[in-house]
Amino acid sequence: MPVHTLPSRQVGWQRRTMVARMMRWFGWLLGVLVTVQCWQIMNEDTIWEFVYDAPAQAGDLLGRMWPPRWSVLDKLWVPLWDTLNMATLGTGLGVVLGVPVAFLAARTTTPSVSIVRPIALLVIVASRSINSLIWALLLVTVMGPGVLAGIIAIALRSIGFIGKLLYEALEEVDGRQIEAITATGASGPQRIAYGFVPQIMPVFAGISVYRWDINIRESTVLGLVGAGGIGLQLNASVSRLAWPEVTVMFIAILCTVAVSEWVSAKVRAAII
Repeated sequence: MPVHTLPSRQVGWQRRTMVARMMRWFGWLLGVLVTVQCWQIMNEDTIWEFVYDAPAQAGDLLGRMWPPRWSVLDKLWVPLWDTLNMATLGTGLGVVLGVPVAFLAARTTTPSVSIVRPIALLVIVASRSINSLIWALLLVTVMGPGVLAGIIAIALRSIGFIGKLLYEALEEVDGRQIEAITATGASGPQRIAYGFVPQIMPVFAGISVYRWDINIRESTVLGLVGAGGIGLQLNASVSRLAWPEVTVMFIAILCTVAVSEWVSAKVRAAII
């Protein structure tokens, strides 16, 4: 029941109206109907015999993956290096392209709220709505397989992430500093350079490092569609059913992601 304050400043209870009770029960009923409908859609194409047999199949697969074939580790250093380069260069390109988009999308810095801002927001939404794996698949089809397709795929995905978080930070800056700089007769670029940039630099550094950390994870699987890196080796081993090699690659990916997490945490602590 909703709470209201009595004249004596004591908190009391007020009974819901008939309309409020009906809307509440209607909301619960709608939630149950949606849940039932989703359950029916999920069961429509599910073969439950395979689901019941999944634990036995998983145990059999784990048995074939052990022991790891450590001899393949010497062949993974170059693909791992390509993966790190893909994530780093893709993040750098995403930052270069995402920062101008963020300034164009923020109400406080855009040159046109009615024309430029919607276009910038469309770029951000388009970038965020397509996964890096889909970008890589399209780019491999257009440009051919290789690390370059993976770098551009990472960059296109990073534009939306960096642009969205950064333009929100631009809209939340302290307006008093901007007014003080404007009062001195500063031009538009000067207001951005001396009013906005100093306030968003810690946020910008955190966003960039965090996106690099995410891209390390995403770049490990882009090779599954031909974009290079360790994912390409992983796809080849899975195709040959060389499960002991797959185990070594999983361990290498896990170690790489753990190291990148540690590095990004240290960098964020040092910058912010």
